[in-house]
Order: sequence, then C-alpha cells, then structure tokens
Amino acid sequence: MDGAVSVWPAWEVRQDGADGGVMSWWGVRLAFPDGAQVDLLAVVSGGGVCIEDVRAQPALSLDDLAVLAEWVEGPLSEVCGAEPCGEPVASRRARPAWPGGIAGRWLVAREYRAAQEGGADPVLAVMGATGHSRRRSLRLIAQARDAGFLTARHARR
Repeated sequence: MDGAVSVWPAWEVRQDGADGGVMSWWGVRLAFPDGAQVDLLAVVSGGGVCIEDVRAQPALSLDDLAVLAEWVEGPLSEVCGAEPCGEPVASRRARPAWPGGIAGRWLVAREYRAAQEGGADPVLAVMGATGHSRRRSLRLIAQARDAGFLTARHARR
C-alpha cells in the first residue's frame, strides 16, 4: 500500500467473568497520495482483529476490499499486538449466546440498568454483553424500552 496509515483507540469494553477479556475498538485511516481515503473501525478481542465498519472515498473495488485486512494488519499489530482474523467473514464475530425475544429484552434492560447504577456507559455495557455493534445494541435497548423493561427516554406531554 502506498500511503499513510493512522491508528487510534476508539473505546474499550472490559468483560466480567472468569476470563476478564477486553474488547477494544480502533479507528484506522488510510490516506493515499491521490487523495483517496479509507476510514474503518476495527474490533480487537482475544488477540484477533475484525473489521466492523468501512467507509471509503471513492468507494473500494471488490479487489481492494479483499486486501483491506492486509493493509491494516501491520499498523494494528504494532499498536495493539493483535493478529487479523483468519476465519471466513460469516464467522468472524464470536458473540456470546444471547437469547432472543422477551428474555433477551429483559437481559438487555438488566445490563443497561446495572451500568447506569454503576456510573458506566449503558450502551457500551449492552455492546459488551451482547457482542453486537453500537447500532444493533441501540436497537435492542429501544426494543427493551418498547417492552416496558426500561423507562421512556423522553417525558411525553
């Protein structure tokens, strides 16, 4: 790759339990001499790196997308000591088993309230518990609100 690569920490979630693992998100920017730019969000967990989100200007070709992991492998390894995931894309995210339906919504509400009471970011707590992205975790929180497990976000007039 011909260009500059920048890596910076985005956020980190410490998981409770026996393993006490840590999931951290890293922002990565690839700037090319011709003005093209790629921004991505990489998740580092258990020594592996998975790409969560990619934004490119101009859009990446399929060939470029296929080698994206190779472009960021070195800089991420230097910063956080991780290796890229070698598994197929479909199985890259190792998520804890999370029940669906009403039981899942109740658990989301429990995680959310526990984080609030502990002074932590409740959205990050739900992300850590479910293994889902921020967007999906916000959707789960909204579903828990709709089910009546969490109070309404805004007072209705």
